[in-house]
Amino acid sequence: MAQFSLYKNEDSSSNETYPYFIDVQNSLLSDLNSRLVIPLSPHGTLNNTNAKKLCPIIRIDEGNFVLLTHQMTSVPNSILKTKVTSLESFRYEILNAIDMLISGI
Repeated sequence: MAQFSLYKNEDSSSNETYPYFIDVQNSLLSDLNSRLVIPLSPHGTLNNTNAKKLCPIIRIDEGNFVLLTHQMTSVPNSILKTKVTSLESFRYEILNAIDMLISGI
């Protein structure tokens, strides 16, 4: 499992609200049985313009999505089944959002 991979959320009870997860855990820790992920939600879910750094817009072929950094969580590896693409090109936006969440900058 590679850092910044985008996975489909296949849980029918939550995939409408959170259709995707971004794996943000460093690949050096791939031996662990869980991964640290951030959910993506369809654009328009978050209307607070002050949260732009914390919750940047991620544009993928499937549309525009909000990175819900404040909802970062750990999930079992078995949850991450269907890889969609790599979001390595959004690396700095994702890391800046995590920095904002943890350090406020």
